[in-house]
Amino acid sequence: MVFTYAGLHALWAHRVAHWFYRKRWFTLARVISQISRFMTGIEIHPGATIGRRFFIDHGMGVVIGETCEIGDDVLLYHGVTLGGTGKERGKRHPTIGNNVVISAGAKVTGSFTVGDNSRIGTNAVVLSEVPPNSTVVGIPGRIVKRDGVRVGRLEHDKLPDPVVDMFRQTQQQIDELKMELDSMKARSGGK
Repeated sequence: MVFTYAGLHALWAHRVAHWFYRKRWFTLARVISQISRFMTGIEIHPGATIGRRFFIDHGMGVVIGETCEIGDDVLLYHGVTLGGTGKERGKRHPTIGNNVVISAGAKVTGSFTVGDNSRIGTNAVVLSEVPPNSTVVGIPGRIVKRDGVRVGRLEHDKLPDPVVDMFRQTQQQIDELKMELDSMKARSGGK
């Protein structure tokens, strides 16, 4: 049963291609990578560095870029892209920490780190650093949990408005002064 997983075949091919890539046999490494892509639907650049116990489940459409670094015990689902933005030179792809799960369709693009023990939700678009022990969802990706605790959601219809706050504070001061003035008038006999 384990031998029927395309993700496993792609990983085996990548290990061979990566070995040739490190030996600077770039053409042979790319040929192996392209054959694997054709056979599995999973594209892993031979330059990508992948840790132990890495697994791609339902792998069709997975893309892993050249300078991507993936830690140990990472799980990817179908349609995941670990890519670059096209703006960087040198290290262009993300670094994925240990024990990370990246759900179906997620796009993690750019040269930044996704911290250990993090979770990326389905179809999230992650464009910036993810701290360890975080859960990220949405487009653009936002952190909704950190260290197992839900992070407060900023509701755009309830944003603080400093001008309104200033008017409320001023109105409160006017009301207090009016009460004080009324009290003074009452003590002086209404004059």
